[in-house]
Amino acid sequence: MSDPTPEVATRWVFYIPGYDPIHPRRYRELYRREGAAQAQISGYEIGLKPKRTEGPYGWHVHAQIDGAEVSTDVQVLVWSDIVRTSMSGSVLATYGQLVRTAWVYVASGALRRLMRLRKGPVIAALYPVVFLLVQAAIAIGVGAAVWALGSALIGGWTGAGLGLAAGCALAWVVIWWFRKHDNRFFAYYLMHDYAYSAQHRGANPPELEARMAEFTDLIAEALATDVDEVLVVGHSSGAHLAVSVLADLIREGRVPAGGPVLSFLSLGQVVPMVSFLEKADRLRADLRFLSEREELAWVDVTAPGDGCAFALCDPVSVSGVASDAKRWPLVFSAQFTRSLSPERWKELRWKFFRLHFQYLCAFDRPLDYDYFQITAGPLTLGARYAGRPASASRIDRAVSKFTSVAA
Repeated sequence: MSDPTPEVATRWVFYIPGYDPIHPRRYRELYRREGAAQAQISGYEIGLKPKRTEGPYGWHVHAQIDGAEVSTDVQVLVWSDIVRTSMSGSVLATYGQLVRTAWVYVASGALRRLMRLRKGPVIAALYPVVFLLVQAAIAIGVGAAVWALGSALIGGWTGAGLGLAAGCALAWVVIWWFRKHDNRFFAYYLMHDYAYSAQHRGANPPELEARMAEFTDLIAEALATDVDEVLVVGHSSGAHLAVSVLADLIREGRVPAGGPVLSFLSLGQVVPMVSFLEKADRLRADLRFLSEREELAWVDVTAPGDGCAFALCDPVSVSGVASDAKRWPLVFSAQFTRSLSPERWKELRWKFFRLHFQYLCAFDRPLDYDYFQITAGPLTLGARYAGRPASASRIDRAVSKFTSVAA
């Protein structure tokens, strides 16, 4: 890494969340709480104030890091309303999604190839399928038992009929109970997530394309200001949205020469879940295009400890679209097992959903990845990691069966 010469006094950060139906205020509170914790651990100052800009939900950050004062405006590029709409289906509709999504990944061969990368995210993808089937089996088992009991106790057609009615009612109660407590199981949530990506076999739904165009406009407006850096952060499935948004931005010639430095940080990405699908031509084209550009710096951070991400999988290379001109992304690990103390790692080890958000949180034994220094510190993303080697254990071979790109 290069010497930490201050070069950023003002920054604009655009955060693109993953498939998340929750109001973006959760990200403000997460930033406030975890930023304060990291500042205390690492010996710098960071504070939040109400946002100073128009547009999407956001906040203002003032930090003193390495003797430099930095002013940052953060905005969340919201698509939670689209997520909520996609999750509004009935129980039967969710089971229909299960069948269709499983068919898309299995019949296309995408699932088999994804398993050549990392088992963790594939298991995470299979979890809602298996657990929803288990829920259905439990409900059917309970219903069948009540039906049999009614038939045995009352007898005849009357007993069979009453038992059947009671069994069906109780089976529905079981299904309803699991649905009501999905905030503990995440089966419906994850099923909706994977189904949303698979419904058009990797192509973006029209409503999402329209929202991404709005994101492009907002980032272009920031690039027309006098801030020192415009940093786009894409987390989880927000990472592949950011790839396409930034590719559109550059293709349209909306990155001004001599303007702010443009940077892209992808965190906990699940790009292969989409790019390995048959009709993901647009995403694959954007991956190839962005990986070749000199208008930005792109750093991809994952961690093998995050079972929901394709850790250390170069999203361009594994998608089979890397060219000889490829220069991005720089792929390295956040090293959860080293940057968290043994006590903290033991506490979080089996909290899979929480670990998927660790990139946005404090580390009690920080190494060279610090989300708050990246978003509020005095270095651009490219300068911070200039000269840093990629992780030696990264996966950068072509794995996807489908490698076609949009014309």
